[in-house]
Amino acid sequence: MGNILLLAALALHTASPSALDLRSGTELGALFAEQVERRLDLAGGERSQYAQRLSAALASAGLADLPPQYFVLVDIAPKAQAVMIYWKSDDGQFHFIGASPASTGRPGEFEHFRTPTGVFDHSIANLDFRAEGTKNEYGVRGYGVKGMRVYDFGWQKALRGWGGDGESPMRLQMHATDPDMLEPRVGTPQSKGCIRIPAALNAFIDRYGLLDADYERAAAQGKHLWVLRPDRQPTPWSGRYLVIVDSARSGHPAWAP
Repeated sequence: MGNILLLAALALHTASPSALDLRSGTELGALFAEQVERRLDLAGGERSQYAQRLSAALASAGLADLPPQYFVLVDIAPKAQAVMIYWKSDDGQFHFIGASPASTGRPGEFEHFRTPTGVFDHSIANLDFRAEGTKNEYGVRGYGVKGMRVYDFGWQKALRGWGGDGESPMRLQMHATDPDMLEPRVGTPQSKGCIRIPAALNAFIDRYGLLDADYERAAAQGKHLWVLRPDRQPTPWSGRYLVIVDSARSGHPAWAP
């Protein structure tokens, strides 16, 4: 009954969010520093290098001319394991907002994939859902505590991490994980191919709708999307792209966990 009431409440409020009043997309950086506990302190040079990787990935995908918006960037290199938020401004520059540790695919076991690289669209074609907070047979809440959002990017081809070379389809998701047993390991390769992020970052992306451009468009047209938070505060620059790169760095940077 509790879940039914929660879903009803979410559906009732999806069409009337309280927009976050920002003069510039860079102002979100201060909120990131306040609300996201697990942060990575990238130096200016590293921020610029990742901005270049982001720009190159978008150009390669034919998306160089996108309007100002937020992006989520992930580096799957085992020595990095990081997730970053960037804002593209009117002049086409990419501005660093904040970074946190992430966990991506750990090949070597059955059904463990190498997290695919590329640009992935977050749209209502693959609807998100929220964690139920239940434990599996090992006592693990794989998607995190109840209510954590699971960002779904659909079926993607990825390199198998078992049984020889080759690709197979995997469901690409970005989500929180068990706060007691698994979140302390975020920052090292741990997943079957999905992207695990800290719960605070999950909530941050969710509250400010950083990947919700398509969801907000659909909600504005009258579609009831229960997964949207009733207390969300979308910005004028909601985005829709997860960009995954591999820096292939050979050593741990100073900022890595």
